[in-house]
Amino acid sequence: MKREKAALLSVASNSFLIIVKLVAGVLMHSISVISEAIHSLIDLVASLIAFFSIRKASKPPDEDHPFGHDKYENVSGFVEAILIFFAALLIIYEALKRIITGSFVENLGIGIAVMFFAAFINSIVSLYLFKIAKREDSIALKADAMHLLTDVFTSLGVAVGLVVIRLTGIAILDPLIAILVAFLIIKASFGLTKEALKDLTDTSLPEEEIREIEDIIRSNPEVTSFHKLKTRKSGQRREINVHLRVRRDANIVEAHELSHKVSREIIERFPGSNVTVHIEPEEERKEK
Repeated sequence: MKREKAALLSVASNSFLIIVKLVAGVLMHSISVISEAIHSLIDLVASLIAFFSIRKASKPPDEDHPFGHDKYENVSGFVEAILIFFAALLIIYEALKRIITGSFVENLGIGIAVMFFAAFINSIVSLYLFKIAKREDSIALKADAMHLLTDVFTSLGVAVGLVVIRLTGIAILDPLIAILVAFLIIKASFGLTKEALKDLTDTSLPEEEIREIEDIIRSNPEVTSFHKLKTRKSGQRREINVHLRVRRDANIVEAHELSHKVSREIIERFPGSNVTVHIEPEEERKEK
């Protein structure tokens, strides 16, 4: 499965970058580079969570989960957001401690090279994950891709900061850069939390998707009107429920075929959707 392979690629790249960043950070005595190693460690945990949530979400419905396991992906996104938030707090704590106790950085050339290298690797992997996440409609992979994209920008920020330290000799910039990295991570965690909770709390599908569903329904002249259109997202699967009204003299066979036709057209537009169509007669007009 492409989603699982993409998640494993993220696990492998993060594992490699953790080692590279940590070794460089220790050699340099750089809290900003070590903070990037911590960031990659959280990304690794997030990648592992994404991998196992995707495997769980792909399981078919069973007795305990009659509607399937798709929401495990949403839970994964929420947990990942919480993890990177606490990682950011840890970075801020270590940076403040370094400001109080004093800061010095050495071997700046190693750190600069490592940060640019990490940004390059993460940019390639994140773009690939975004591509697969869009194709497979996976919130877990999208969250993982967003983590790595955040890592790209923070790595570039640290690299630029190290260049400035090399040019100016102002070592206190190192922990200050680490704090800036932490706040960028916190911002990303809030965005991920909002997106994950949106589906966990059964928020309706986006307005543009609802309009497309309504257009599909209206394209069937047998439908005189419709109401009670309810939508939500569960992992990568859309849940769509709607009541269609037909002529009062329509026979049961026509109504049954119409419900299947509308369901099929919606699924063709949104593959993997679970569509429930209820047919009812048009309301009888009252004579004045």
